[in-house]
Amino acid sequence: MYKLKVEGNFSSAHNLRGYKGKCEDLHGHNWRVEITVRSADLDKIGMLQDFKYLKKELNAVLEELDHKYLNKLAQFKKINPTSENIAKYIYDQLKTGIPLLNSVTVWENSTSSATYEE
Repeated sequence: MYKLKVEGNFSSAHNLRGYKGKCEDLHGHNWRVEITVRSADLDKIGMLQDFKYLKKELNAVLEELDHKYLNKLAQFKKINPTSENIAKYIYDQLKTGIPLLNSVTVWENSTSSATYEE
């Protein structure tokens, strides 16, 4: 089995509705996002997927989130913009264009992350 990973990042603010603690207040993160594609097969030139293509697709989604107040975006009006929900949102946006997508991991700091995979 082969796996590839690429990373991107974005900066944004959010607050967690209903959370009892500091994260209920408006605050921001410099998010790091890692996507993984996976397959047992390589293409005819020996590649699983082109890194350049993966980065382009990921960056297009991250651009929608960059320098935004996430709670104000339509996709997070009804659900909290938690790391878990952000990971699933990014996965859902990418899965059509990246059929080999395995997982999306969102890091809100260097020690805390959430991963979504189907």
